[in-house]
Amino acid sequence: MILESFVLECRDKEQLIGFYSRLLGWPVVYRDEEFVRIQDPDSGVGLAAQQAEDYRAPVWPSEEGKQQMQAHLDFAVRRSEYRETLERALSLGARMAPAQFGAGEWTTLLDPAGHPFCLVLCD
Repeated sequence: MILESFVLECRDKEQLIGFYSRLLGWPVVYRDEEFVRIQDPDSGVGLAAQQAEDYRAPVWPSEEGKQQMQAHLDFAVRRSEYRETLERALSLGARMAPAQFGAGEWTTLLDPAGHPFCLVLCD
């Protein structure tokens, strides 16, 4: 068994998948009225956005009584490319999460739909 895609719900599938497509450099490989998918040309792993009109963004870090995060994405980034990757993510519409953990080994951001994702330093 191989992971094909990770699917994120959102109110605006085109905005969300456009963000990740530009961030990762992956092309759109499938699109319909409710769903759009990008794919890494090398590994075949995909990321998709699914339209959900009643979507509520998670609150991170979690707060009692608020929509909780159920998953997040981690992207490995070489130390030498970290600053450039962080700046690109922010320029594409990501924002810094209000709380940071990890003692500088990872940075948590929120994508345009509010999903947390991390840039994880690697060598």
